[in-house]
Amino acid sequence: MKDVEVDVLIIGAGPSGCVAAAYLHKHGVSVKVVEKSVFPRFVIGESLLPRCMDHFEEVGLLDCLIAENFEIKSGARFIKGDTICEFDFAEKHTEGYDWTWQAPRADFDYALTEELKKQGVDIAFDQEVISVDFKEDGWSQTVVKTEHDQTYNVHAKFIIDSSGYGRVLPRLLNLEKPSEIPEHSSIFSHVKEIDRPKGTEGTFITFDVLDTDTWFWVIPFSNGTTSIGFVGKTDFINSFKGTPKERLSEMLKKSSYYYERFKDIDFLFEPKIIENYSKSVTQLYGKGYALTGNSAEFLDPVFSSGVTFATESGLKAAKLITKGFKNEPVNWETDYAEYMKKGVSVFGSYVKEWYTGNLQTIFFDGANNDDIKRQICAVLAGYVWDDTNPFVKNHDRLIKTVANIIHLEKRTSKQI
Repeated sequence: MKDVEVDVLIIGAGPSGCVAAAYLHKHGVSVKVVEKSVFPRFVIGESLLPRCMDHFEEVGLLDCLIAENFEIKSGARFIKGDTICEFDFAEKHTEGYDWTWQAPRADFDYALTEELKKQGVDIAFDQEVISVDFKEDGWSQTVVKTEHDQTYNVHAKFIIDSSGYGRVLPRLLNLEKPSEIPEHSSIFSHVKEIDRPKGTEGTFITFDVLDTDTWFWVIPFSNGTTSIGFVGKTDFINSFKGTPKERLSEMLKKSSYYYERFKDIDFLFEPKIIENYSKSVTQLYGKGYALTGNSAEFLDPVFSSGVTFATESGLKAAKLITKGFKNEPVNWETDYAEYMKKGVSVFGSYVKEWYTGNLQTIFFDGANNDDIKRQICAVLAGYVWDDTNPFVKNHDRLIKTVANIIHLEKRTSKQI
């Protein structure tokens, strides 16, 4: 194959790569997207947050997604024993979208790439980046292997790594580092519900909390399929023996709320297991490249932040690249690394405090405070850069403080 020369090479055609490609193409920047998989393909991350709707709208990808009629997600429900905590995105501190989607990512990502292809974006599927060489003049030479085991070079001024779990540049450039998030694993599959409950009971995304470290997700889709899966400490997930199907079937018995609904339903595919999924990197950018989405950081699926961080970082990187090509001043440290780390830090606090139990205390024992609930709801909607929200600005200490107050009130009421 012939070598290719473009302004920007994007590795990965998931939401991060698509949003970046759409913005760059819209602003006259030549782009090539290289994707290892063949779409449509299965991938996890099926619950979105309202914040990412802003991104799809800005780059002109919203209409193609609306046309797919994905299940509307207007909030989220958390269950622990007999206690139910519900968040409504319409009742949040920060202005913005009050809905998003629950969607099979195979269909969701395929809709994005089909729209980009219509717009003339060059997307190469079933092709793999096998090496990258950054030149002194700022250009890079990337070797790409095709589905026929041929290779060609892509010469680019800039590379956006949106490769997700593939983490291409972190691997090739030795940028990976251990995550500070506790080690957890997940096991999951899809089921086809013939007798799905009517109304919101059948469509509301729910997290059934079994204990501080273990929870069960239920994500219904508009096509009648439902994503189900468990998250827990790796030792807990591995304590169940047998095939993945046997393990997930046995684990379903742990959910008293959902067992009857799913006990006799066949899995649409052999359950998949991801161990120790949280990831981190030593840096988010370098000379001639930026890491976006899961190729940079992946926290935990408990608050569905993955796609939102992917699109936020993809759009932010595309905007800075465009400015740089116009010879406008760009500070990647301030405008990208520090910005993204701020959002990761906020959500990271929520993940960590979820597993300490402090956030669960607020959800299940203190969610009757409307102001606190609206402020936390804005975080759960993905608006983690809004410093007018106390639960964003003071995220590192406010969750602990409120949880301690709730514990103190409970002890006082028992003494009375």
